[in-house]
Amino acid sequence: MNLKQFLKLKKISHADFAKNLNISPISLSRYIGGQRLPEKNILLKINDLTDGLVTPNDFYLFNEQELKLDSNKKKEIKNLANKIKLGNRKYLGKAITIIESSLKEDQIAAQFLLNEFRNNDNSIRIGITGVPGVGKSTFIESLGLKLIEKGLRVAVLAIDPSSKKSGGSILGDKTRMEKLSVNPDAFIRPSPSDGHLGGVAKKTSESILCLEESNFDIIFVETMGVGQAETAVYDMVDIFLLLLLPSGGDELQGIKKGIIELADLIIVNKADNDLKKQAEITQREYKNAISIKNNSSNKKIIDVLTCSSLELIGFDRIWQYIYKFIDERKKNQKFFANRQLQLSKWMWNNINLRTEEYIKKDLKDKTFVKKIQNDVENNSLTIVDASNIIFKYISKK
Repeated sequence: MNLKQFLKLKKISHADFAKNLNISPISLSRYIGGQRLPEKNILLKINDLTDGLVTPNDFYLFNEQELKLDSNKKKEIKNLANKIKLGNRKYLGKAITIIESSLKEDQIAAQFLLNEFRNNDNSIRIGITGVPGVGKSTFIESLGLKLIEKGLRVAVLAIDPSSKKSGGSILGDKTRMEKLSVNPDAFIRPSPSDGHLGGVAKKTSESILCLEESNFDIIFVETMGVGQAETAVYDMVDIFLLLLLPSGGDELQGIKKGIIELADLIIVNKADNDLKKQAEITQREYKNAISIKNNSSNKKIIDVLTCSSLELIGFDRIWQYIYKFIDERKKNQKFFANRQLQLSKWMWNNINLRTEEYIKKDLKDKTFVKKIQNDVENNSLTIVDASNIIFKYISKK
């Protein structure tokens, strides 16, 4: 971060900062403008006063080209933001495409766009997870259409796994939700996971922000399927639903323990025809298991409900549970506290992603890094020493 950016961010005047440095405002302006380099003692003072956010490197690398938006592009992005606020689905899709793009120009545009938005606590974010084949898409369509009948606007972010070989995804959720996808009060966006763990896409949080800016009342986040890292969606939603199949035998072993502990509601889907009786058995066994576990740890007992997405059975009770759950959390302020905590987690996730992208796209191509990698492969440099060298380089950036 350069000094000009720091002063703007912290809303510190040039005169006040110059006074703290014991220099004239004219000298400070010359440092900021790049006409002069500060002396060593001034550089150290600046580094100290900015808590290390502005380092000597930010002055010596002053002339490095930084990608910025021109005035026309800014105007275009502001217009895009206005269209989104008006609920235009076409521009909403365009915005999410920019957000998901890996191009540097689009990433800069996405940052500018997101800064135009404000946090909206009027929506309900619902996370949906379950094993492949449990009927997540059919469940979302059935519940979504019922909510639209109640006058609510519904959006769906559906995450599909990406191929490790080609990087491609099928993105077939729009075809699986035929009725919901053509409804004017609904918006469905399939997104590739792009190798990101946690059952969600890299920019799911940013996409949620776009949907809330477009005033959608209900936002479903459909994960890829149950796995050990599938819990990331929990940090993005207000209520987390786990869908199960009616099954015989020891089904408690067929699901990851961590998912059950995070779930706010467990739903046994496909409770119809020949599977109806088995669904009731599965419901009873999960209720008993959860009751025993929670009684021993004094935790609130979550409910286990059944439904049939095909026959539209059980959805009134499911929605009543969700509505009551959100209403209670808003009354005791847990809803808003959770939203604030999610902002912090989103920030750190964003930092991790940008670090990962820097390592993948920039750091690995540097000559000295390739030399270190070659030394490791030839056993002339240990992994510990190699890691320390590269980490120290990154930490000085």
